[in-house]
Amino acid sequence: MKKNVTIEKRKTFRHGDLRNALVTAGLDMARAGGPKAVILREATRQAGVSPNAAYRHFAGQAELLDAVRSACLSRVAASIEDEMKKCRPGRDPQVFARKSLRAVGIGYLGFAMREPGMFRTAFSIPPPVDSPNPANTASMGLNAFQLLSLALDRMLESGLLTKKSRNDAEYLAWSTVHGLALLVLEGPLYRMPHEAILALGERLVTMVERGLS
Repeated sequence: MKKNVTIEKRKTFRHGDLRNALVTAGLDMARAGGPKAVILREATRQAGVSPNAAYRHFAGQAELLDAVRSACLSRVAASIEDEMKKCRPGRDPQVFARKSLRAVGIGYLGFAMREPGMFRTAFSIPPPVDSPNPANTASMGLNAFQLLSLALDRMLESGLLTKKSRNDAEYLAWSTVHGLALLVLEGPLYRMPHEAILALGERLVTMVERGLS
């Protein structure tokens, strides 16, 4: 019986290491229940190892949650990138800049609606917004805040923003869209259809753009 258990555990990690298996289990828990559902002991159970084995990679619950949060942030960035890839530079740089800003907002809001548990987890621990994200696997290597900065820089370069209005514009745009996301996930807009929320998001991004300029 013990021999069979040992073989099964080896199979579990044939295609990866224990740390990745624990983070993957944490992501599943985050998807299902948000940051409070990410439990180290449960992650070890899902990975098929003893709780003590996890301490080789995570000193405790907080470190696992931080790793899962980082992975969730990477997925937020990937969602934004997917929207930004739909934007193609054309003859009018202002149109491209507007589409870029819209893509950031829609990608951010869309992820919040598709993956509410991961979205909550992504922002459950408050590191500095400009800190590197070690789990960022998005192709551009930028986090969500940096992708927003890129879109705003395009607006500056195209003449839609002045240097004065560009200053710290990330915080204004981010807080506005994040507020809508929270109203959708935890507030009175909880039951609003997704199509209606995305339509609001489109209008909100336009409002942000006009308010910044």
